[in-house]
Amino acid sequence: RRVIAETGAGQHGVATATVCAMLGMECVIYMGEEDIHRQSLNVFRMKLLGAEVRSVTTGTRTLKDAITEALRDWVTNVATTHYMLGSAVGPHPYPMMVRDFQSVIGTEARRQMLEQAGRLPDYAVACVGGGSNAIGLFYPFVGDASVKLVGVEAAGRGLDTGEHAASLSKGRPGVLHGTKSYLLQDDNGQILDTHSISAGLDYPGVGPEHSYYKESKRATYVAVTDEQALEGFQLLCRTEGIIPALEPSHALYYAAQLASTLTPEEIVLVGLSGRGDKDMDTVARALGVSL
Repeated sequence: RRVIAETGAGQHGVATATVCAMLGMECVIYMGEEDIHRQSLNVFRMKLLGAEVRSVTTGTRTLKDAITEALRDWVTNVATTHYMLGSAVGPHPYPMMVRDFQSVIGTEARRQMLEQAGRLPDYAVACVGGGSNAIGLFYPFVGDASVKLVGVEAAGRGLDTGEHAASLSKGRPGVLHGTKSYLLQDDNGQILDTHSISAGLDYPGVGPEHSYYKESKRATYVAVTDEQALEGFQLLCRTEGIIPALEPSHALYYAAQLASTLTPEEIVLVGLSGRGDKDMDTVARALGVSL
């Protein structure tokens, strides 16, 4: 009778609210107070679709805390409520479910690559926060040894500043939200605060399958700063006429740097996981532009 979800960037919240509106179901979206401010357009869209957006004011007031509150709601109201988790995190079977549903991304990309290029890409690159869009792109290519998988995390203001969200690059194994994975934590296992210009990457953990890919060396994980992500954002705007979200702008920056080291024959597939209209205010402030 009732559907709840968490959201950081707001895209998953909008998708959930859309489905609930179509089916006439009650919808509650948990969103960190900080993310509500920086993703106000998507908040308005969710409310237009009839969802109740609940502001989470505890902790860092971002995605981690929104997931915590959604889990608390779910276990309290499990008889009447379904929790539609938006990233590849949380207790089993959520990471597996999200991977399988999101793998439509990689399945379509793999088929289109074979149709249009006649072969598989040399690299598949995607941004990684909780890791849902990246696992969706990577999973259909896992069995293709010739395809190098690269996940791009948020280095925030720099990996050495402590103000980042790069759990695979700088974290270590621990338990958060019912799953064991790489986390940003202190010596006592307490979760550290994170920072990223992109709300969707501002999370101190990552899906467990990404941790497995890291340890098995099937995928490589790197990190890109806020400033570099803004460069990737502007590059795609200028060269392709596409305004990307800040989340995949991290992957775009890395892909551009990678491409400069490759031959013209090599192919880089980049997951463009979101549109940038939601980030206009954030980008304008970062670039010193007054709207």
